[in-house]
Amino acid sequence: MEKVGGLAAEAYKGDNLSTVNALLGSRTPSQVLGRLELLARFAQRQQRDVRAVVDLRDALAARKRPLDEMVAQLTRAEAQLAARKKQINTEIDRLQKLRLTVYGDGGGGPLRPAPCPAAYPGGDAGTAVKFACAQIGKPYVWGAEGPNSYDCSGLMLAAWARAGVRLPHNAAQQRSVTDRVSRADLRPGDLVFYYADLHHVGMYVGGGWVVHASRAGVPVRMKRLDDGPIHSFGRPSS
Repeated sequence: MEKVGGLAAEAYKGDNLSTVNALLGSRTPSQVLGRLELLARFAQRQQRDVRAVVDLRDALAARKRPLDEMVAQLTRAEAQLAARKKQINTEIDRLQKLRLTVYGDGGGGPLRPAPCPAAYPGGDAGTAVKFACAQIGKPYVWGAEGPNSYDCSGLMLAAWARAGVRLPHNAAQQRSVTDRVSRADLRPGDLVFYYADLHHVGMYVGGGWVVHASRAGVPVRMKRLDDGPIHSFGRPSS
């Protein structure tokens, strides 16, 4: 395009003077013909250069049109998704407020001092955490995995079994078969393992709360996440 611009500038200034110079500077007819032929070839080369640039510009413009259409479609799709996301979040907030209206801040006295789960994660984790919360109040029995009583790992086993995920009936073994999760990435349905020897496990239900079956004489209940020395976190996967 810079070359074409230069040719345009020369034409604007009067490039036809080169023809006059060729005539005036020639001493014989053969020199005139030779110089005119040279000028003609040069002009043809310039025309080819200009034609090549124009053809390339048109080809690139033709390739760019569908890309422009695609960008416009993606922009519209992003706007639609953003609007849909806002609508979904608004509905989630409405349902959360409705749930709090029904259950209050807790809804279950000392065993359920906060909403359980604090937020519904959906999917397999949602199925597991909803089941675990529904077992609050049932008695602790060592080695039990439901439906009427549980120990700590038995409750995790039964809850995730509802989501089609098999776990062993042992806290340490459950730790070995779950994916490691950082505290920052913790979400409802994840397992929380306690003590250096991994002899206790509970389920995180959001809002800094855990559902667990702790010991004989104490029913399934909620407790604060940091109520006990945390060893690690695990996320079951199907």
